[in-house]
Amino acid sequence: MTSTLISGGAVVTVDNTATVLDPGWVHIVDGKIAAVGAGEPPFATLESVDERVDASGCAVMPGMTNGHTHLFQTFFRGLADDKPLLDWLRSCIWPAAEHLDAETAYHAARIGILENLLGGATCVVDHQYVHPGAEGDIIDDAVCRAADELGVRLLLAHGWADRNYHDPLVEDAQTAIRRTDSTRLRWDGHDNGRIRVELAPLIPWGCSDEAMRATVAAARSWGRGTHIHCAETHTEVDMSLDERSMRHVHWLDSLGVLGPDVQLAHSVWLDDDELDLIARRGAVVVHCPVSNMYLASGVARIVEMRQRGITVALASDGAGSNNRQDMFEVLKSTVLLQKVHRLDAMALQPEDALQMACANGSYVFGTPGAFGTITAGAAADLLIVDLMSPFVSPVHRVASALVFNASPANLRDVFVAGEHLVSSGRHRDLDHDEVLESAIRSATALFRRAGIPTRLG
Repeated sequence: MTSTLISGGAVVTVDNTATVLDPGWVHIVDGKIAAVGAGEPPFATLESVDERVDASGCAVMPGMTNGHTHLFQTFFRGLADDKPLLDWLRSCIWPAAEHLDAETAYHAARIGILENLLGGATCVVDHQYVHPGAEGDIIDDAVCRAADELGVRLLLAHGWADRNYHDPLVEDAQTAIRRTDSTRLRWDGHDNGRIRVELAPLIPWGCSDEAMRATVAAARSWGRGTHIHCAETHTEVDMSLDERSMRHVHWLDSLGVLGPDVQLAHSVWLDDDELDLIARRGAVVVHCPVSNMYLASGVARIVEMRQRGITVALASDGAGSNNRQDMFEVLKSTVLLQKVHRLDAMALQPEDALQMACANGSYVFGTPGAFGTITAGAAADLLIVDLMSPFVSPVHRVASALVFNASPANLRDVFVAGEHLVSSGRHRDLDHDEVLESAIRSATALFRRAGIPTRLG
């Protein structure tokens, strides 16, 4: 049995009442939060710990979940600064993605996961939809291997499209199920459930009705969920109306697949009926505000979703349509975008963003309540954020400082399942320089294979 005591900081619990214990303490035993309290920890706790961490001048908060990203896109930063979604796919993503191999995927995942950990995400959902050639499951395996080495909590969502997509990346339903099952048997449940595997149809216009039913049925037979892009752009909704005479959520519901085990990434262009359906079926929405602004996709109706009781989680989206995976930036953007869009300074508050990023992330992972709060029994996925910075202090309200002031530069320590992965801003088991150098070499080789000129050479 191993134990850690974090004390002296302001403990932002993200519990049902947004309790802040200032100062407070957190006692971790065997990867879970054994106890949390205000003031000084009890003497019995002080005697029994293996590691003591002083968080004076800091905030202690739950780790955030990056509920939708594409880790391979860490190699694509800045290549699509002036393109809407569909143009970006055709001119940037597809030509290089078909040249991705397992080694490239591994190096992209390593730097992408390191970025996530240093950006506040202890849990990452990787919508991995690049599986060229006959061994697509090996690319998934490479991503899981990187996650295992770095210690992050990972949901590997195997993306697929069986029509209307770039030919080298198309998979039929049975191929997607076979490849995902292969990865699932190797990795799902690994390290006490730190790594999970599910299916992830890519986009409604790329998926046939039959394939959707088959893959969702397979995922449910495994006890796992389904992750899908939904209503990201107005153009895509129009495509669905033209072909199927249904909007995206209506289509999913008509197939009988909409439910609590479904995660709807983006969900920008939804009408009232769709919001009501999502609320009724209990599906989860994953909001990507920075990406939606970057691609000029639109503004999701987050306030109306929350009013209906829809669980909304947060994400960066892939670095190809954001350029970074920084959950502190996502926190701030989530609140500010709703305020300015609605011309209402009360539209969202810092506590709302923290709930979406932390507590609600466990719903995307498929384990509601298992992590994302600092409460007894929850997994010890925690961040220690230094508040003693000219960019942050003086702090009048800790939640406000975390959402509006803090950045990855202020992130001092990261714990996942009680493991102290990041200390003083550095991963304890990783050579940051080696990760960067390997990533640059691998990205250079990828774009050379694809014949795409970049400044890498």
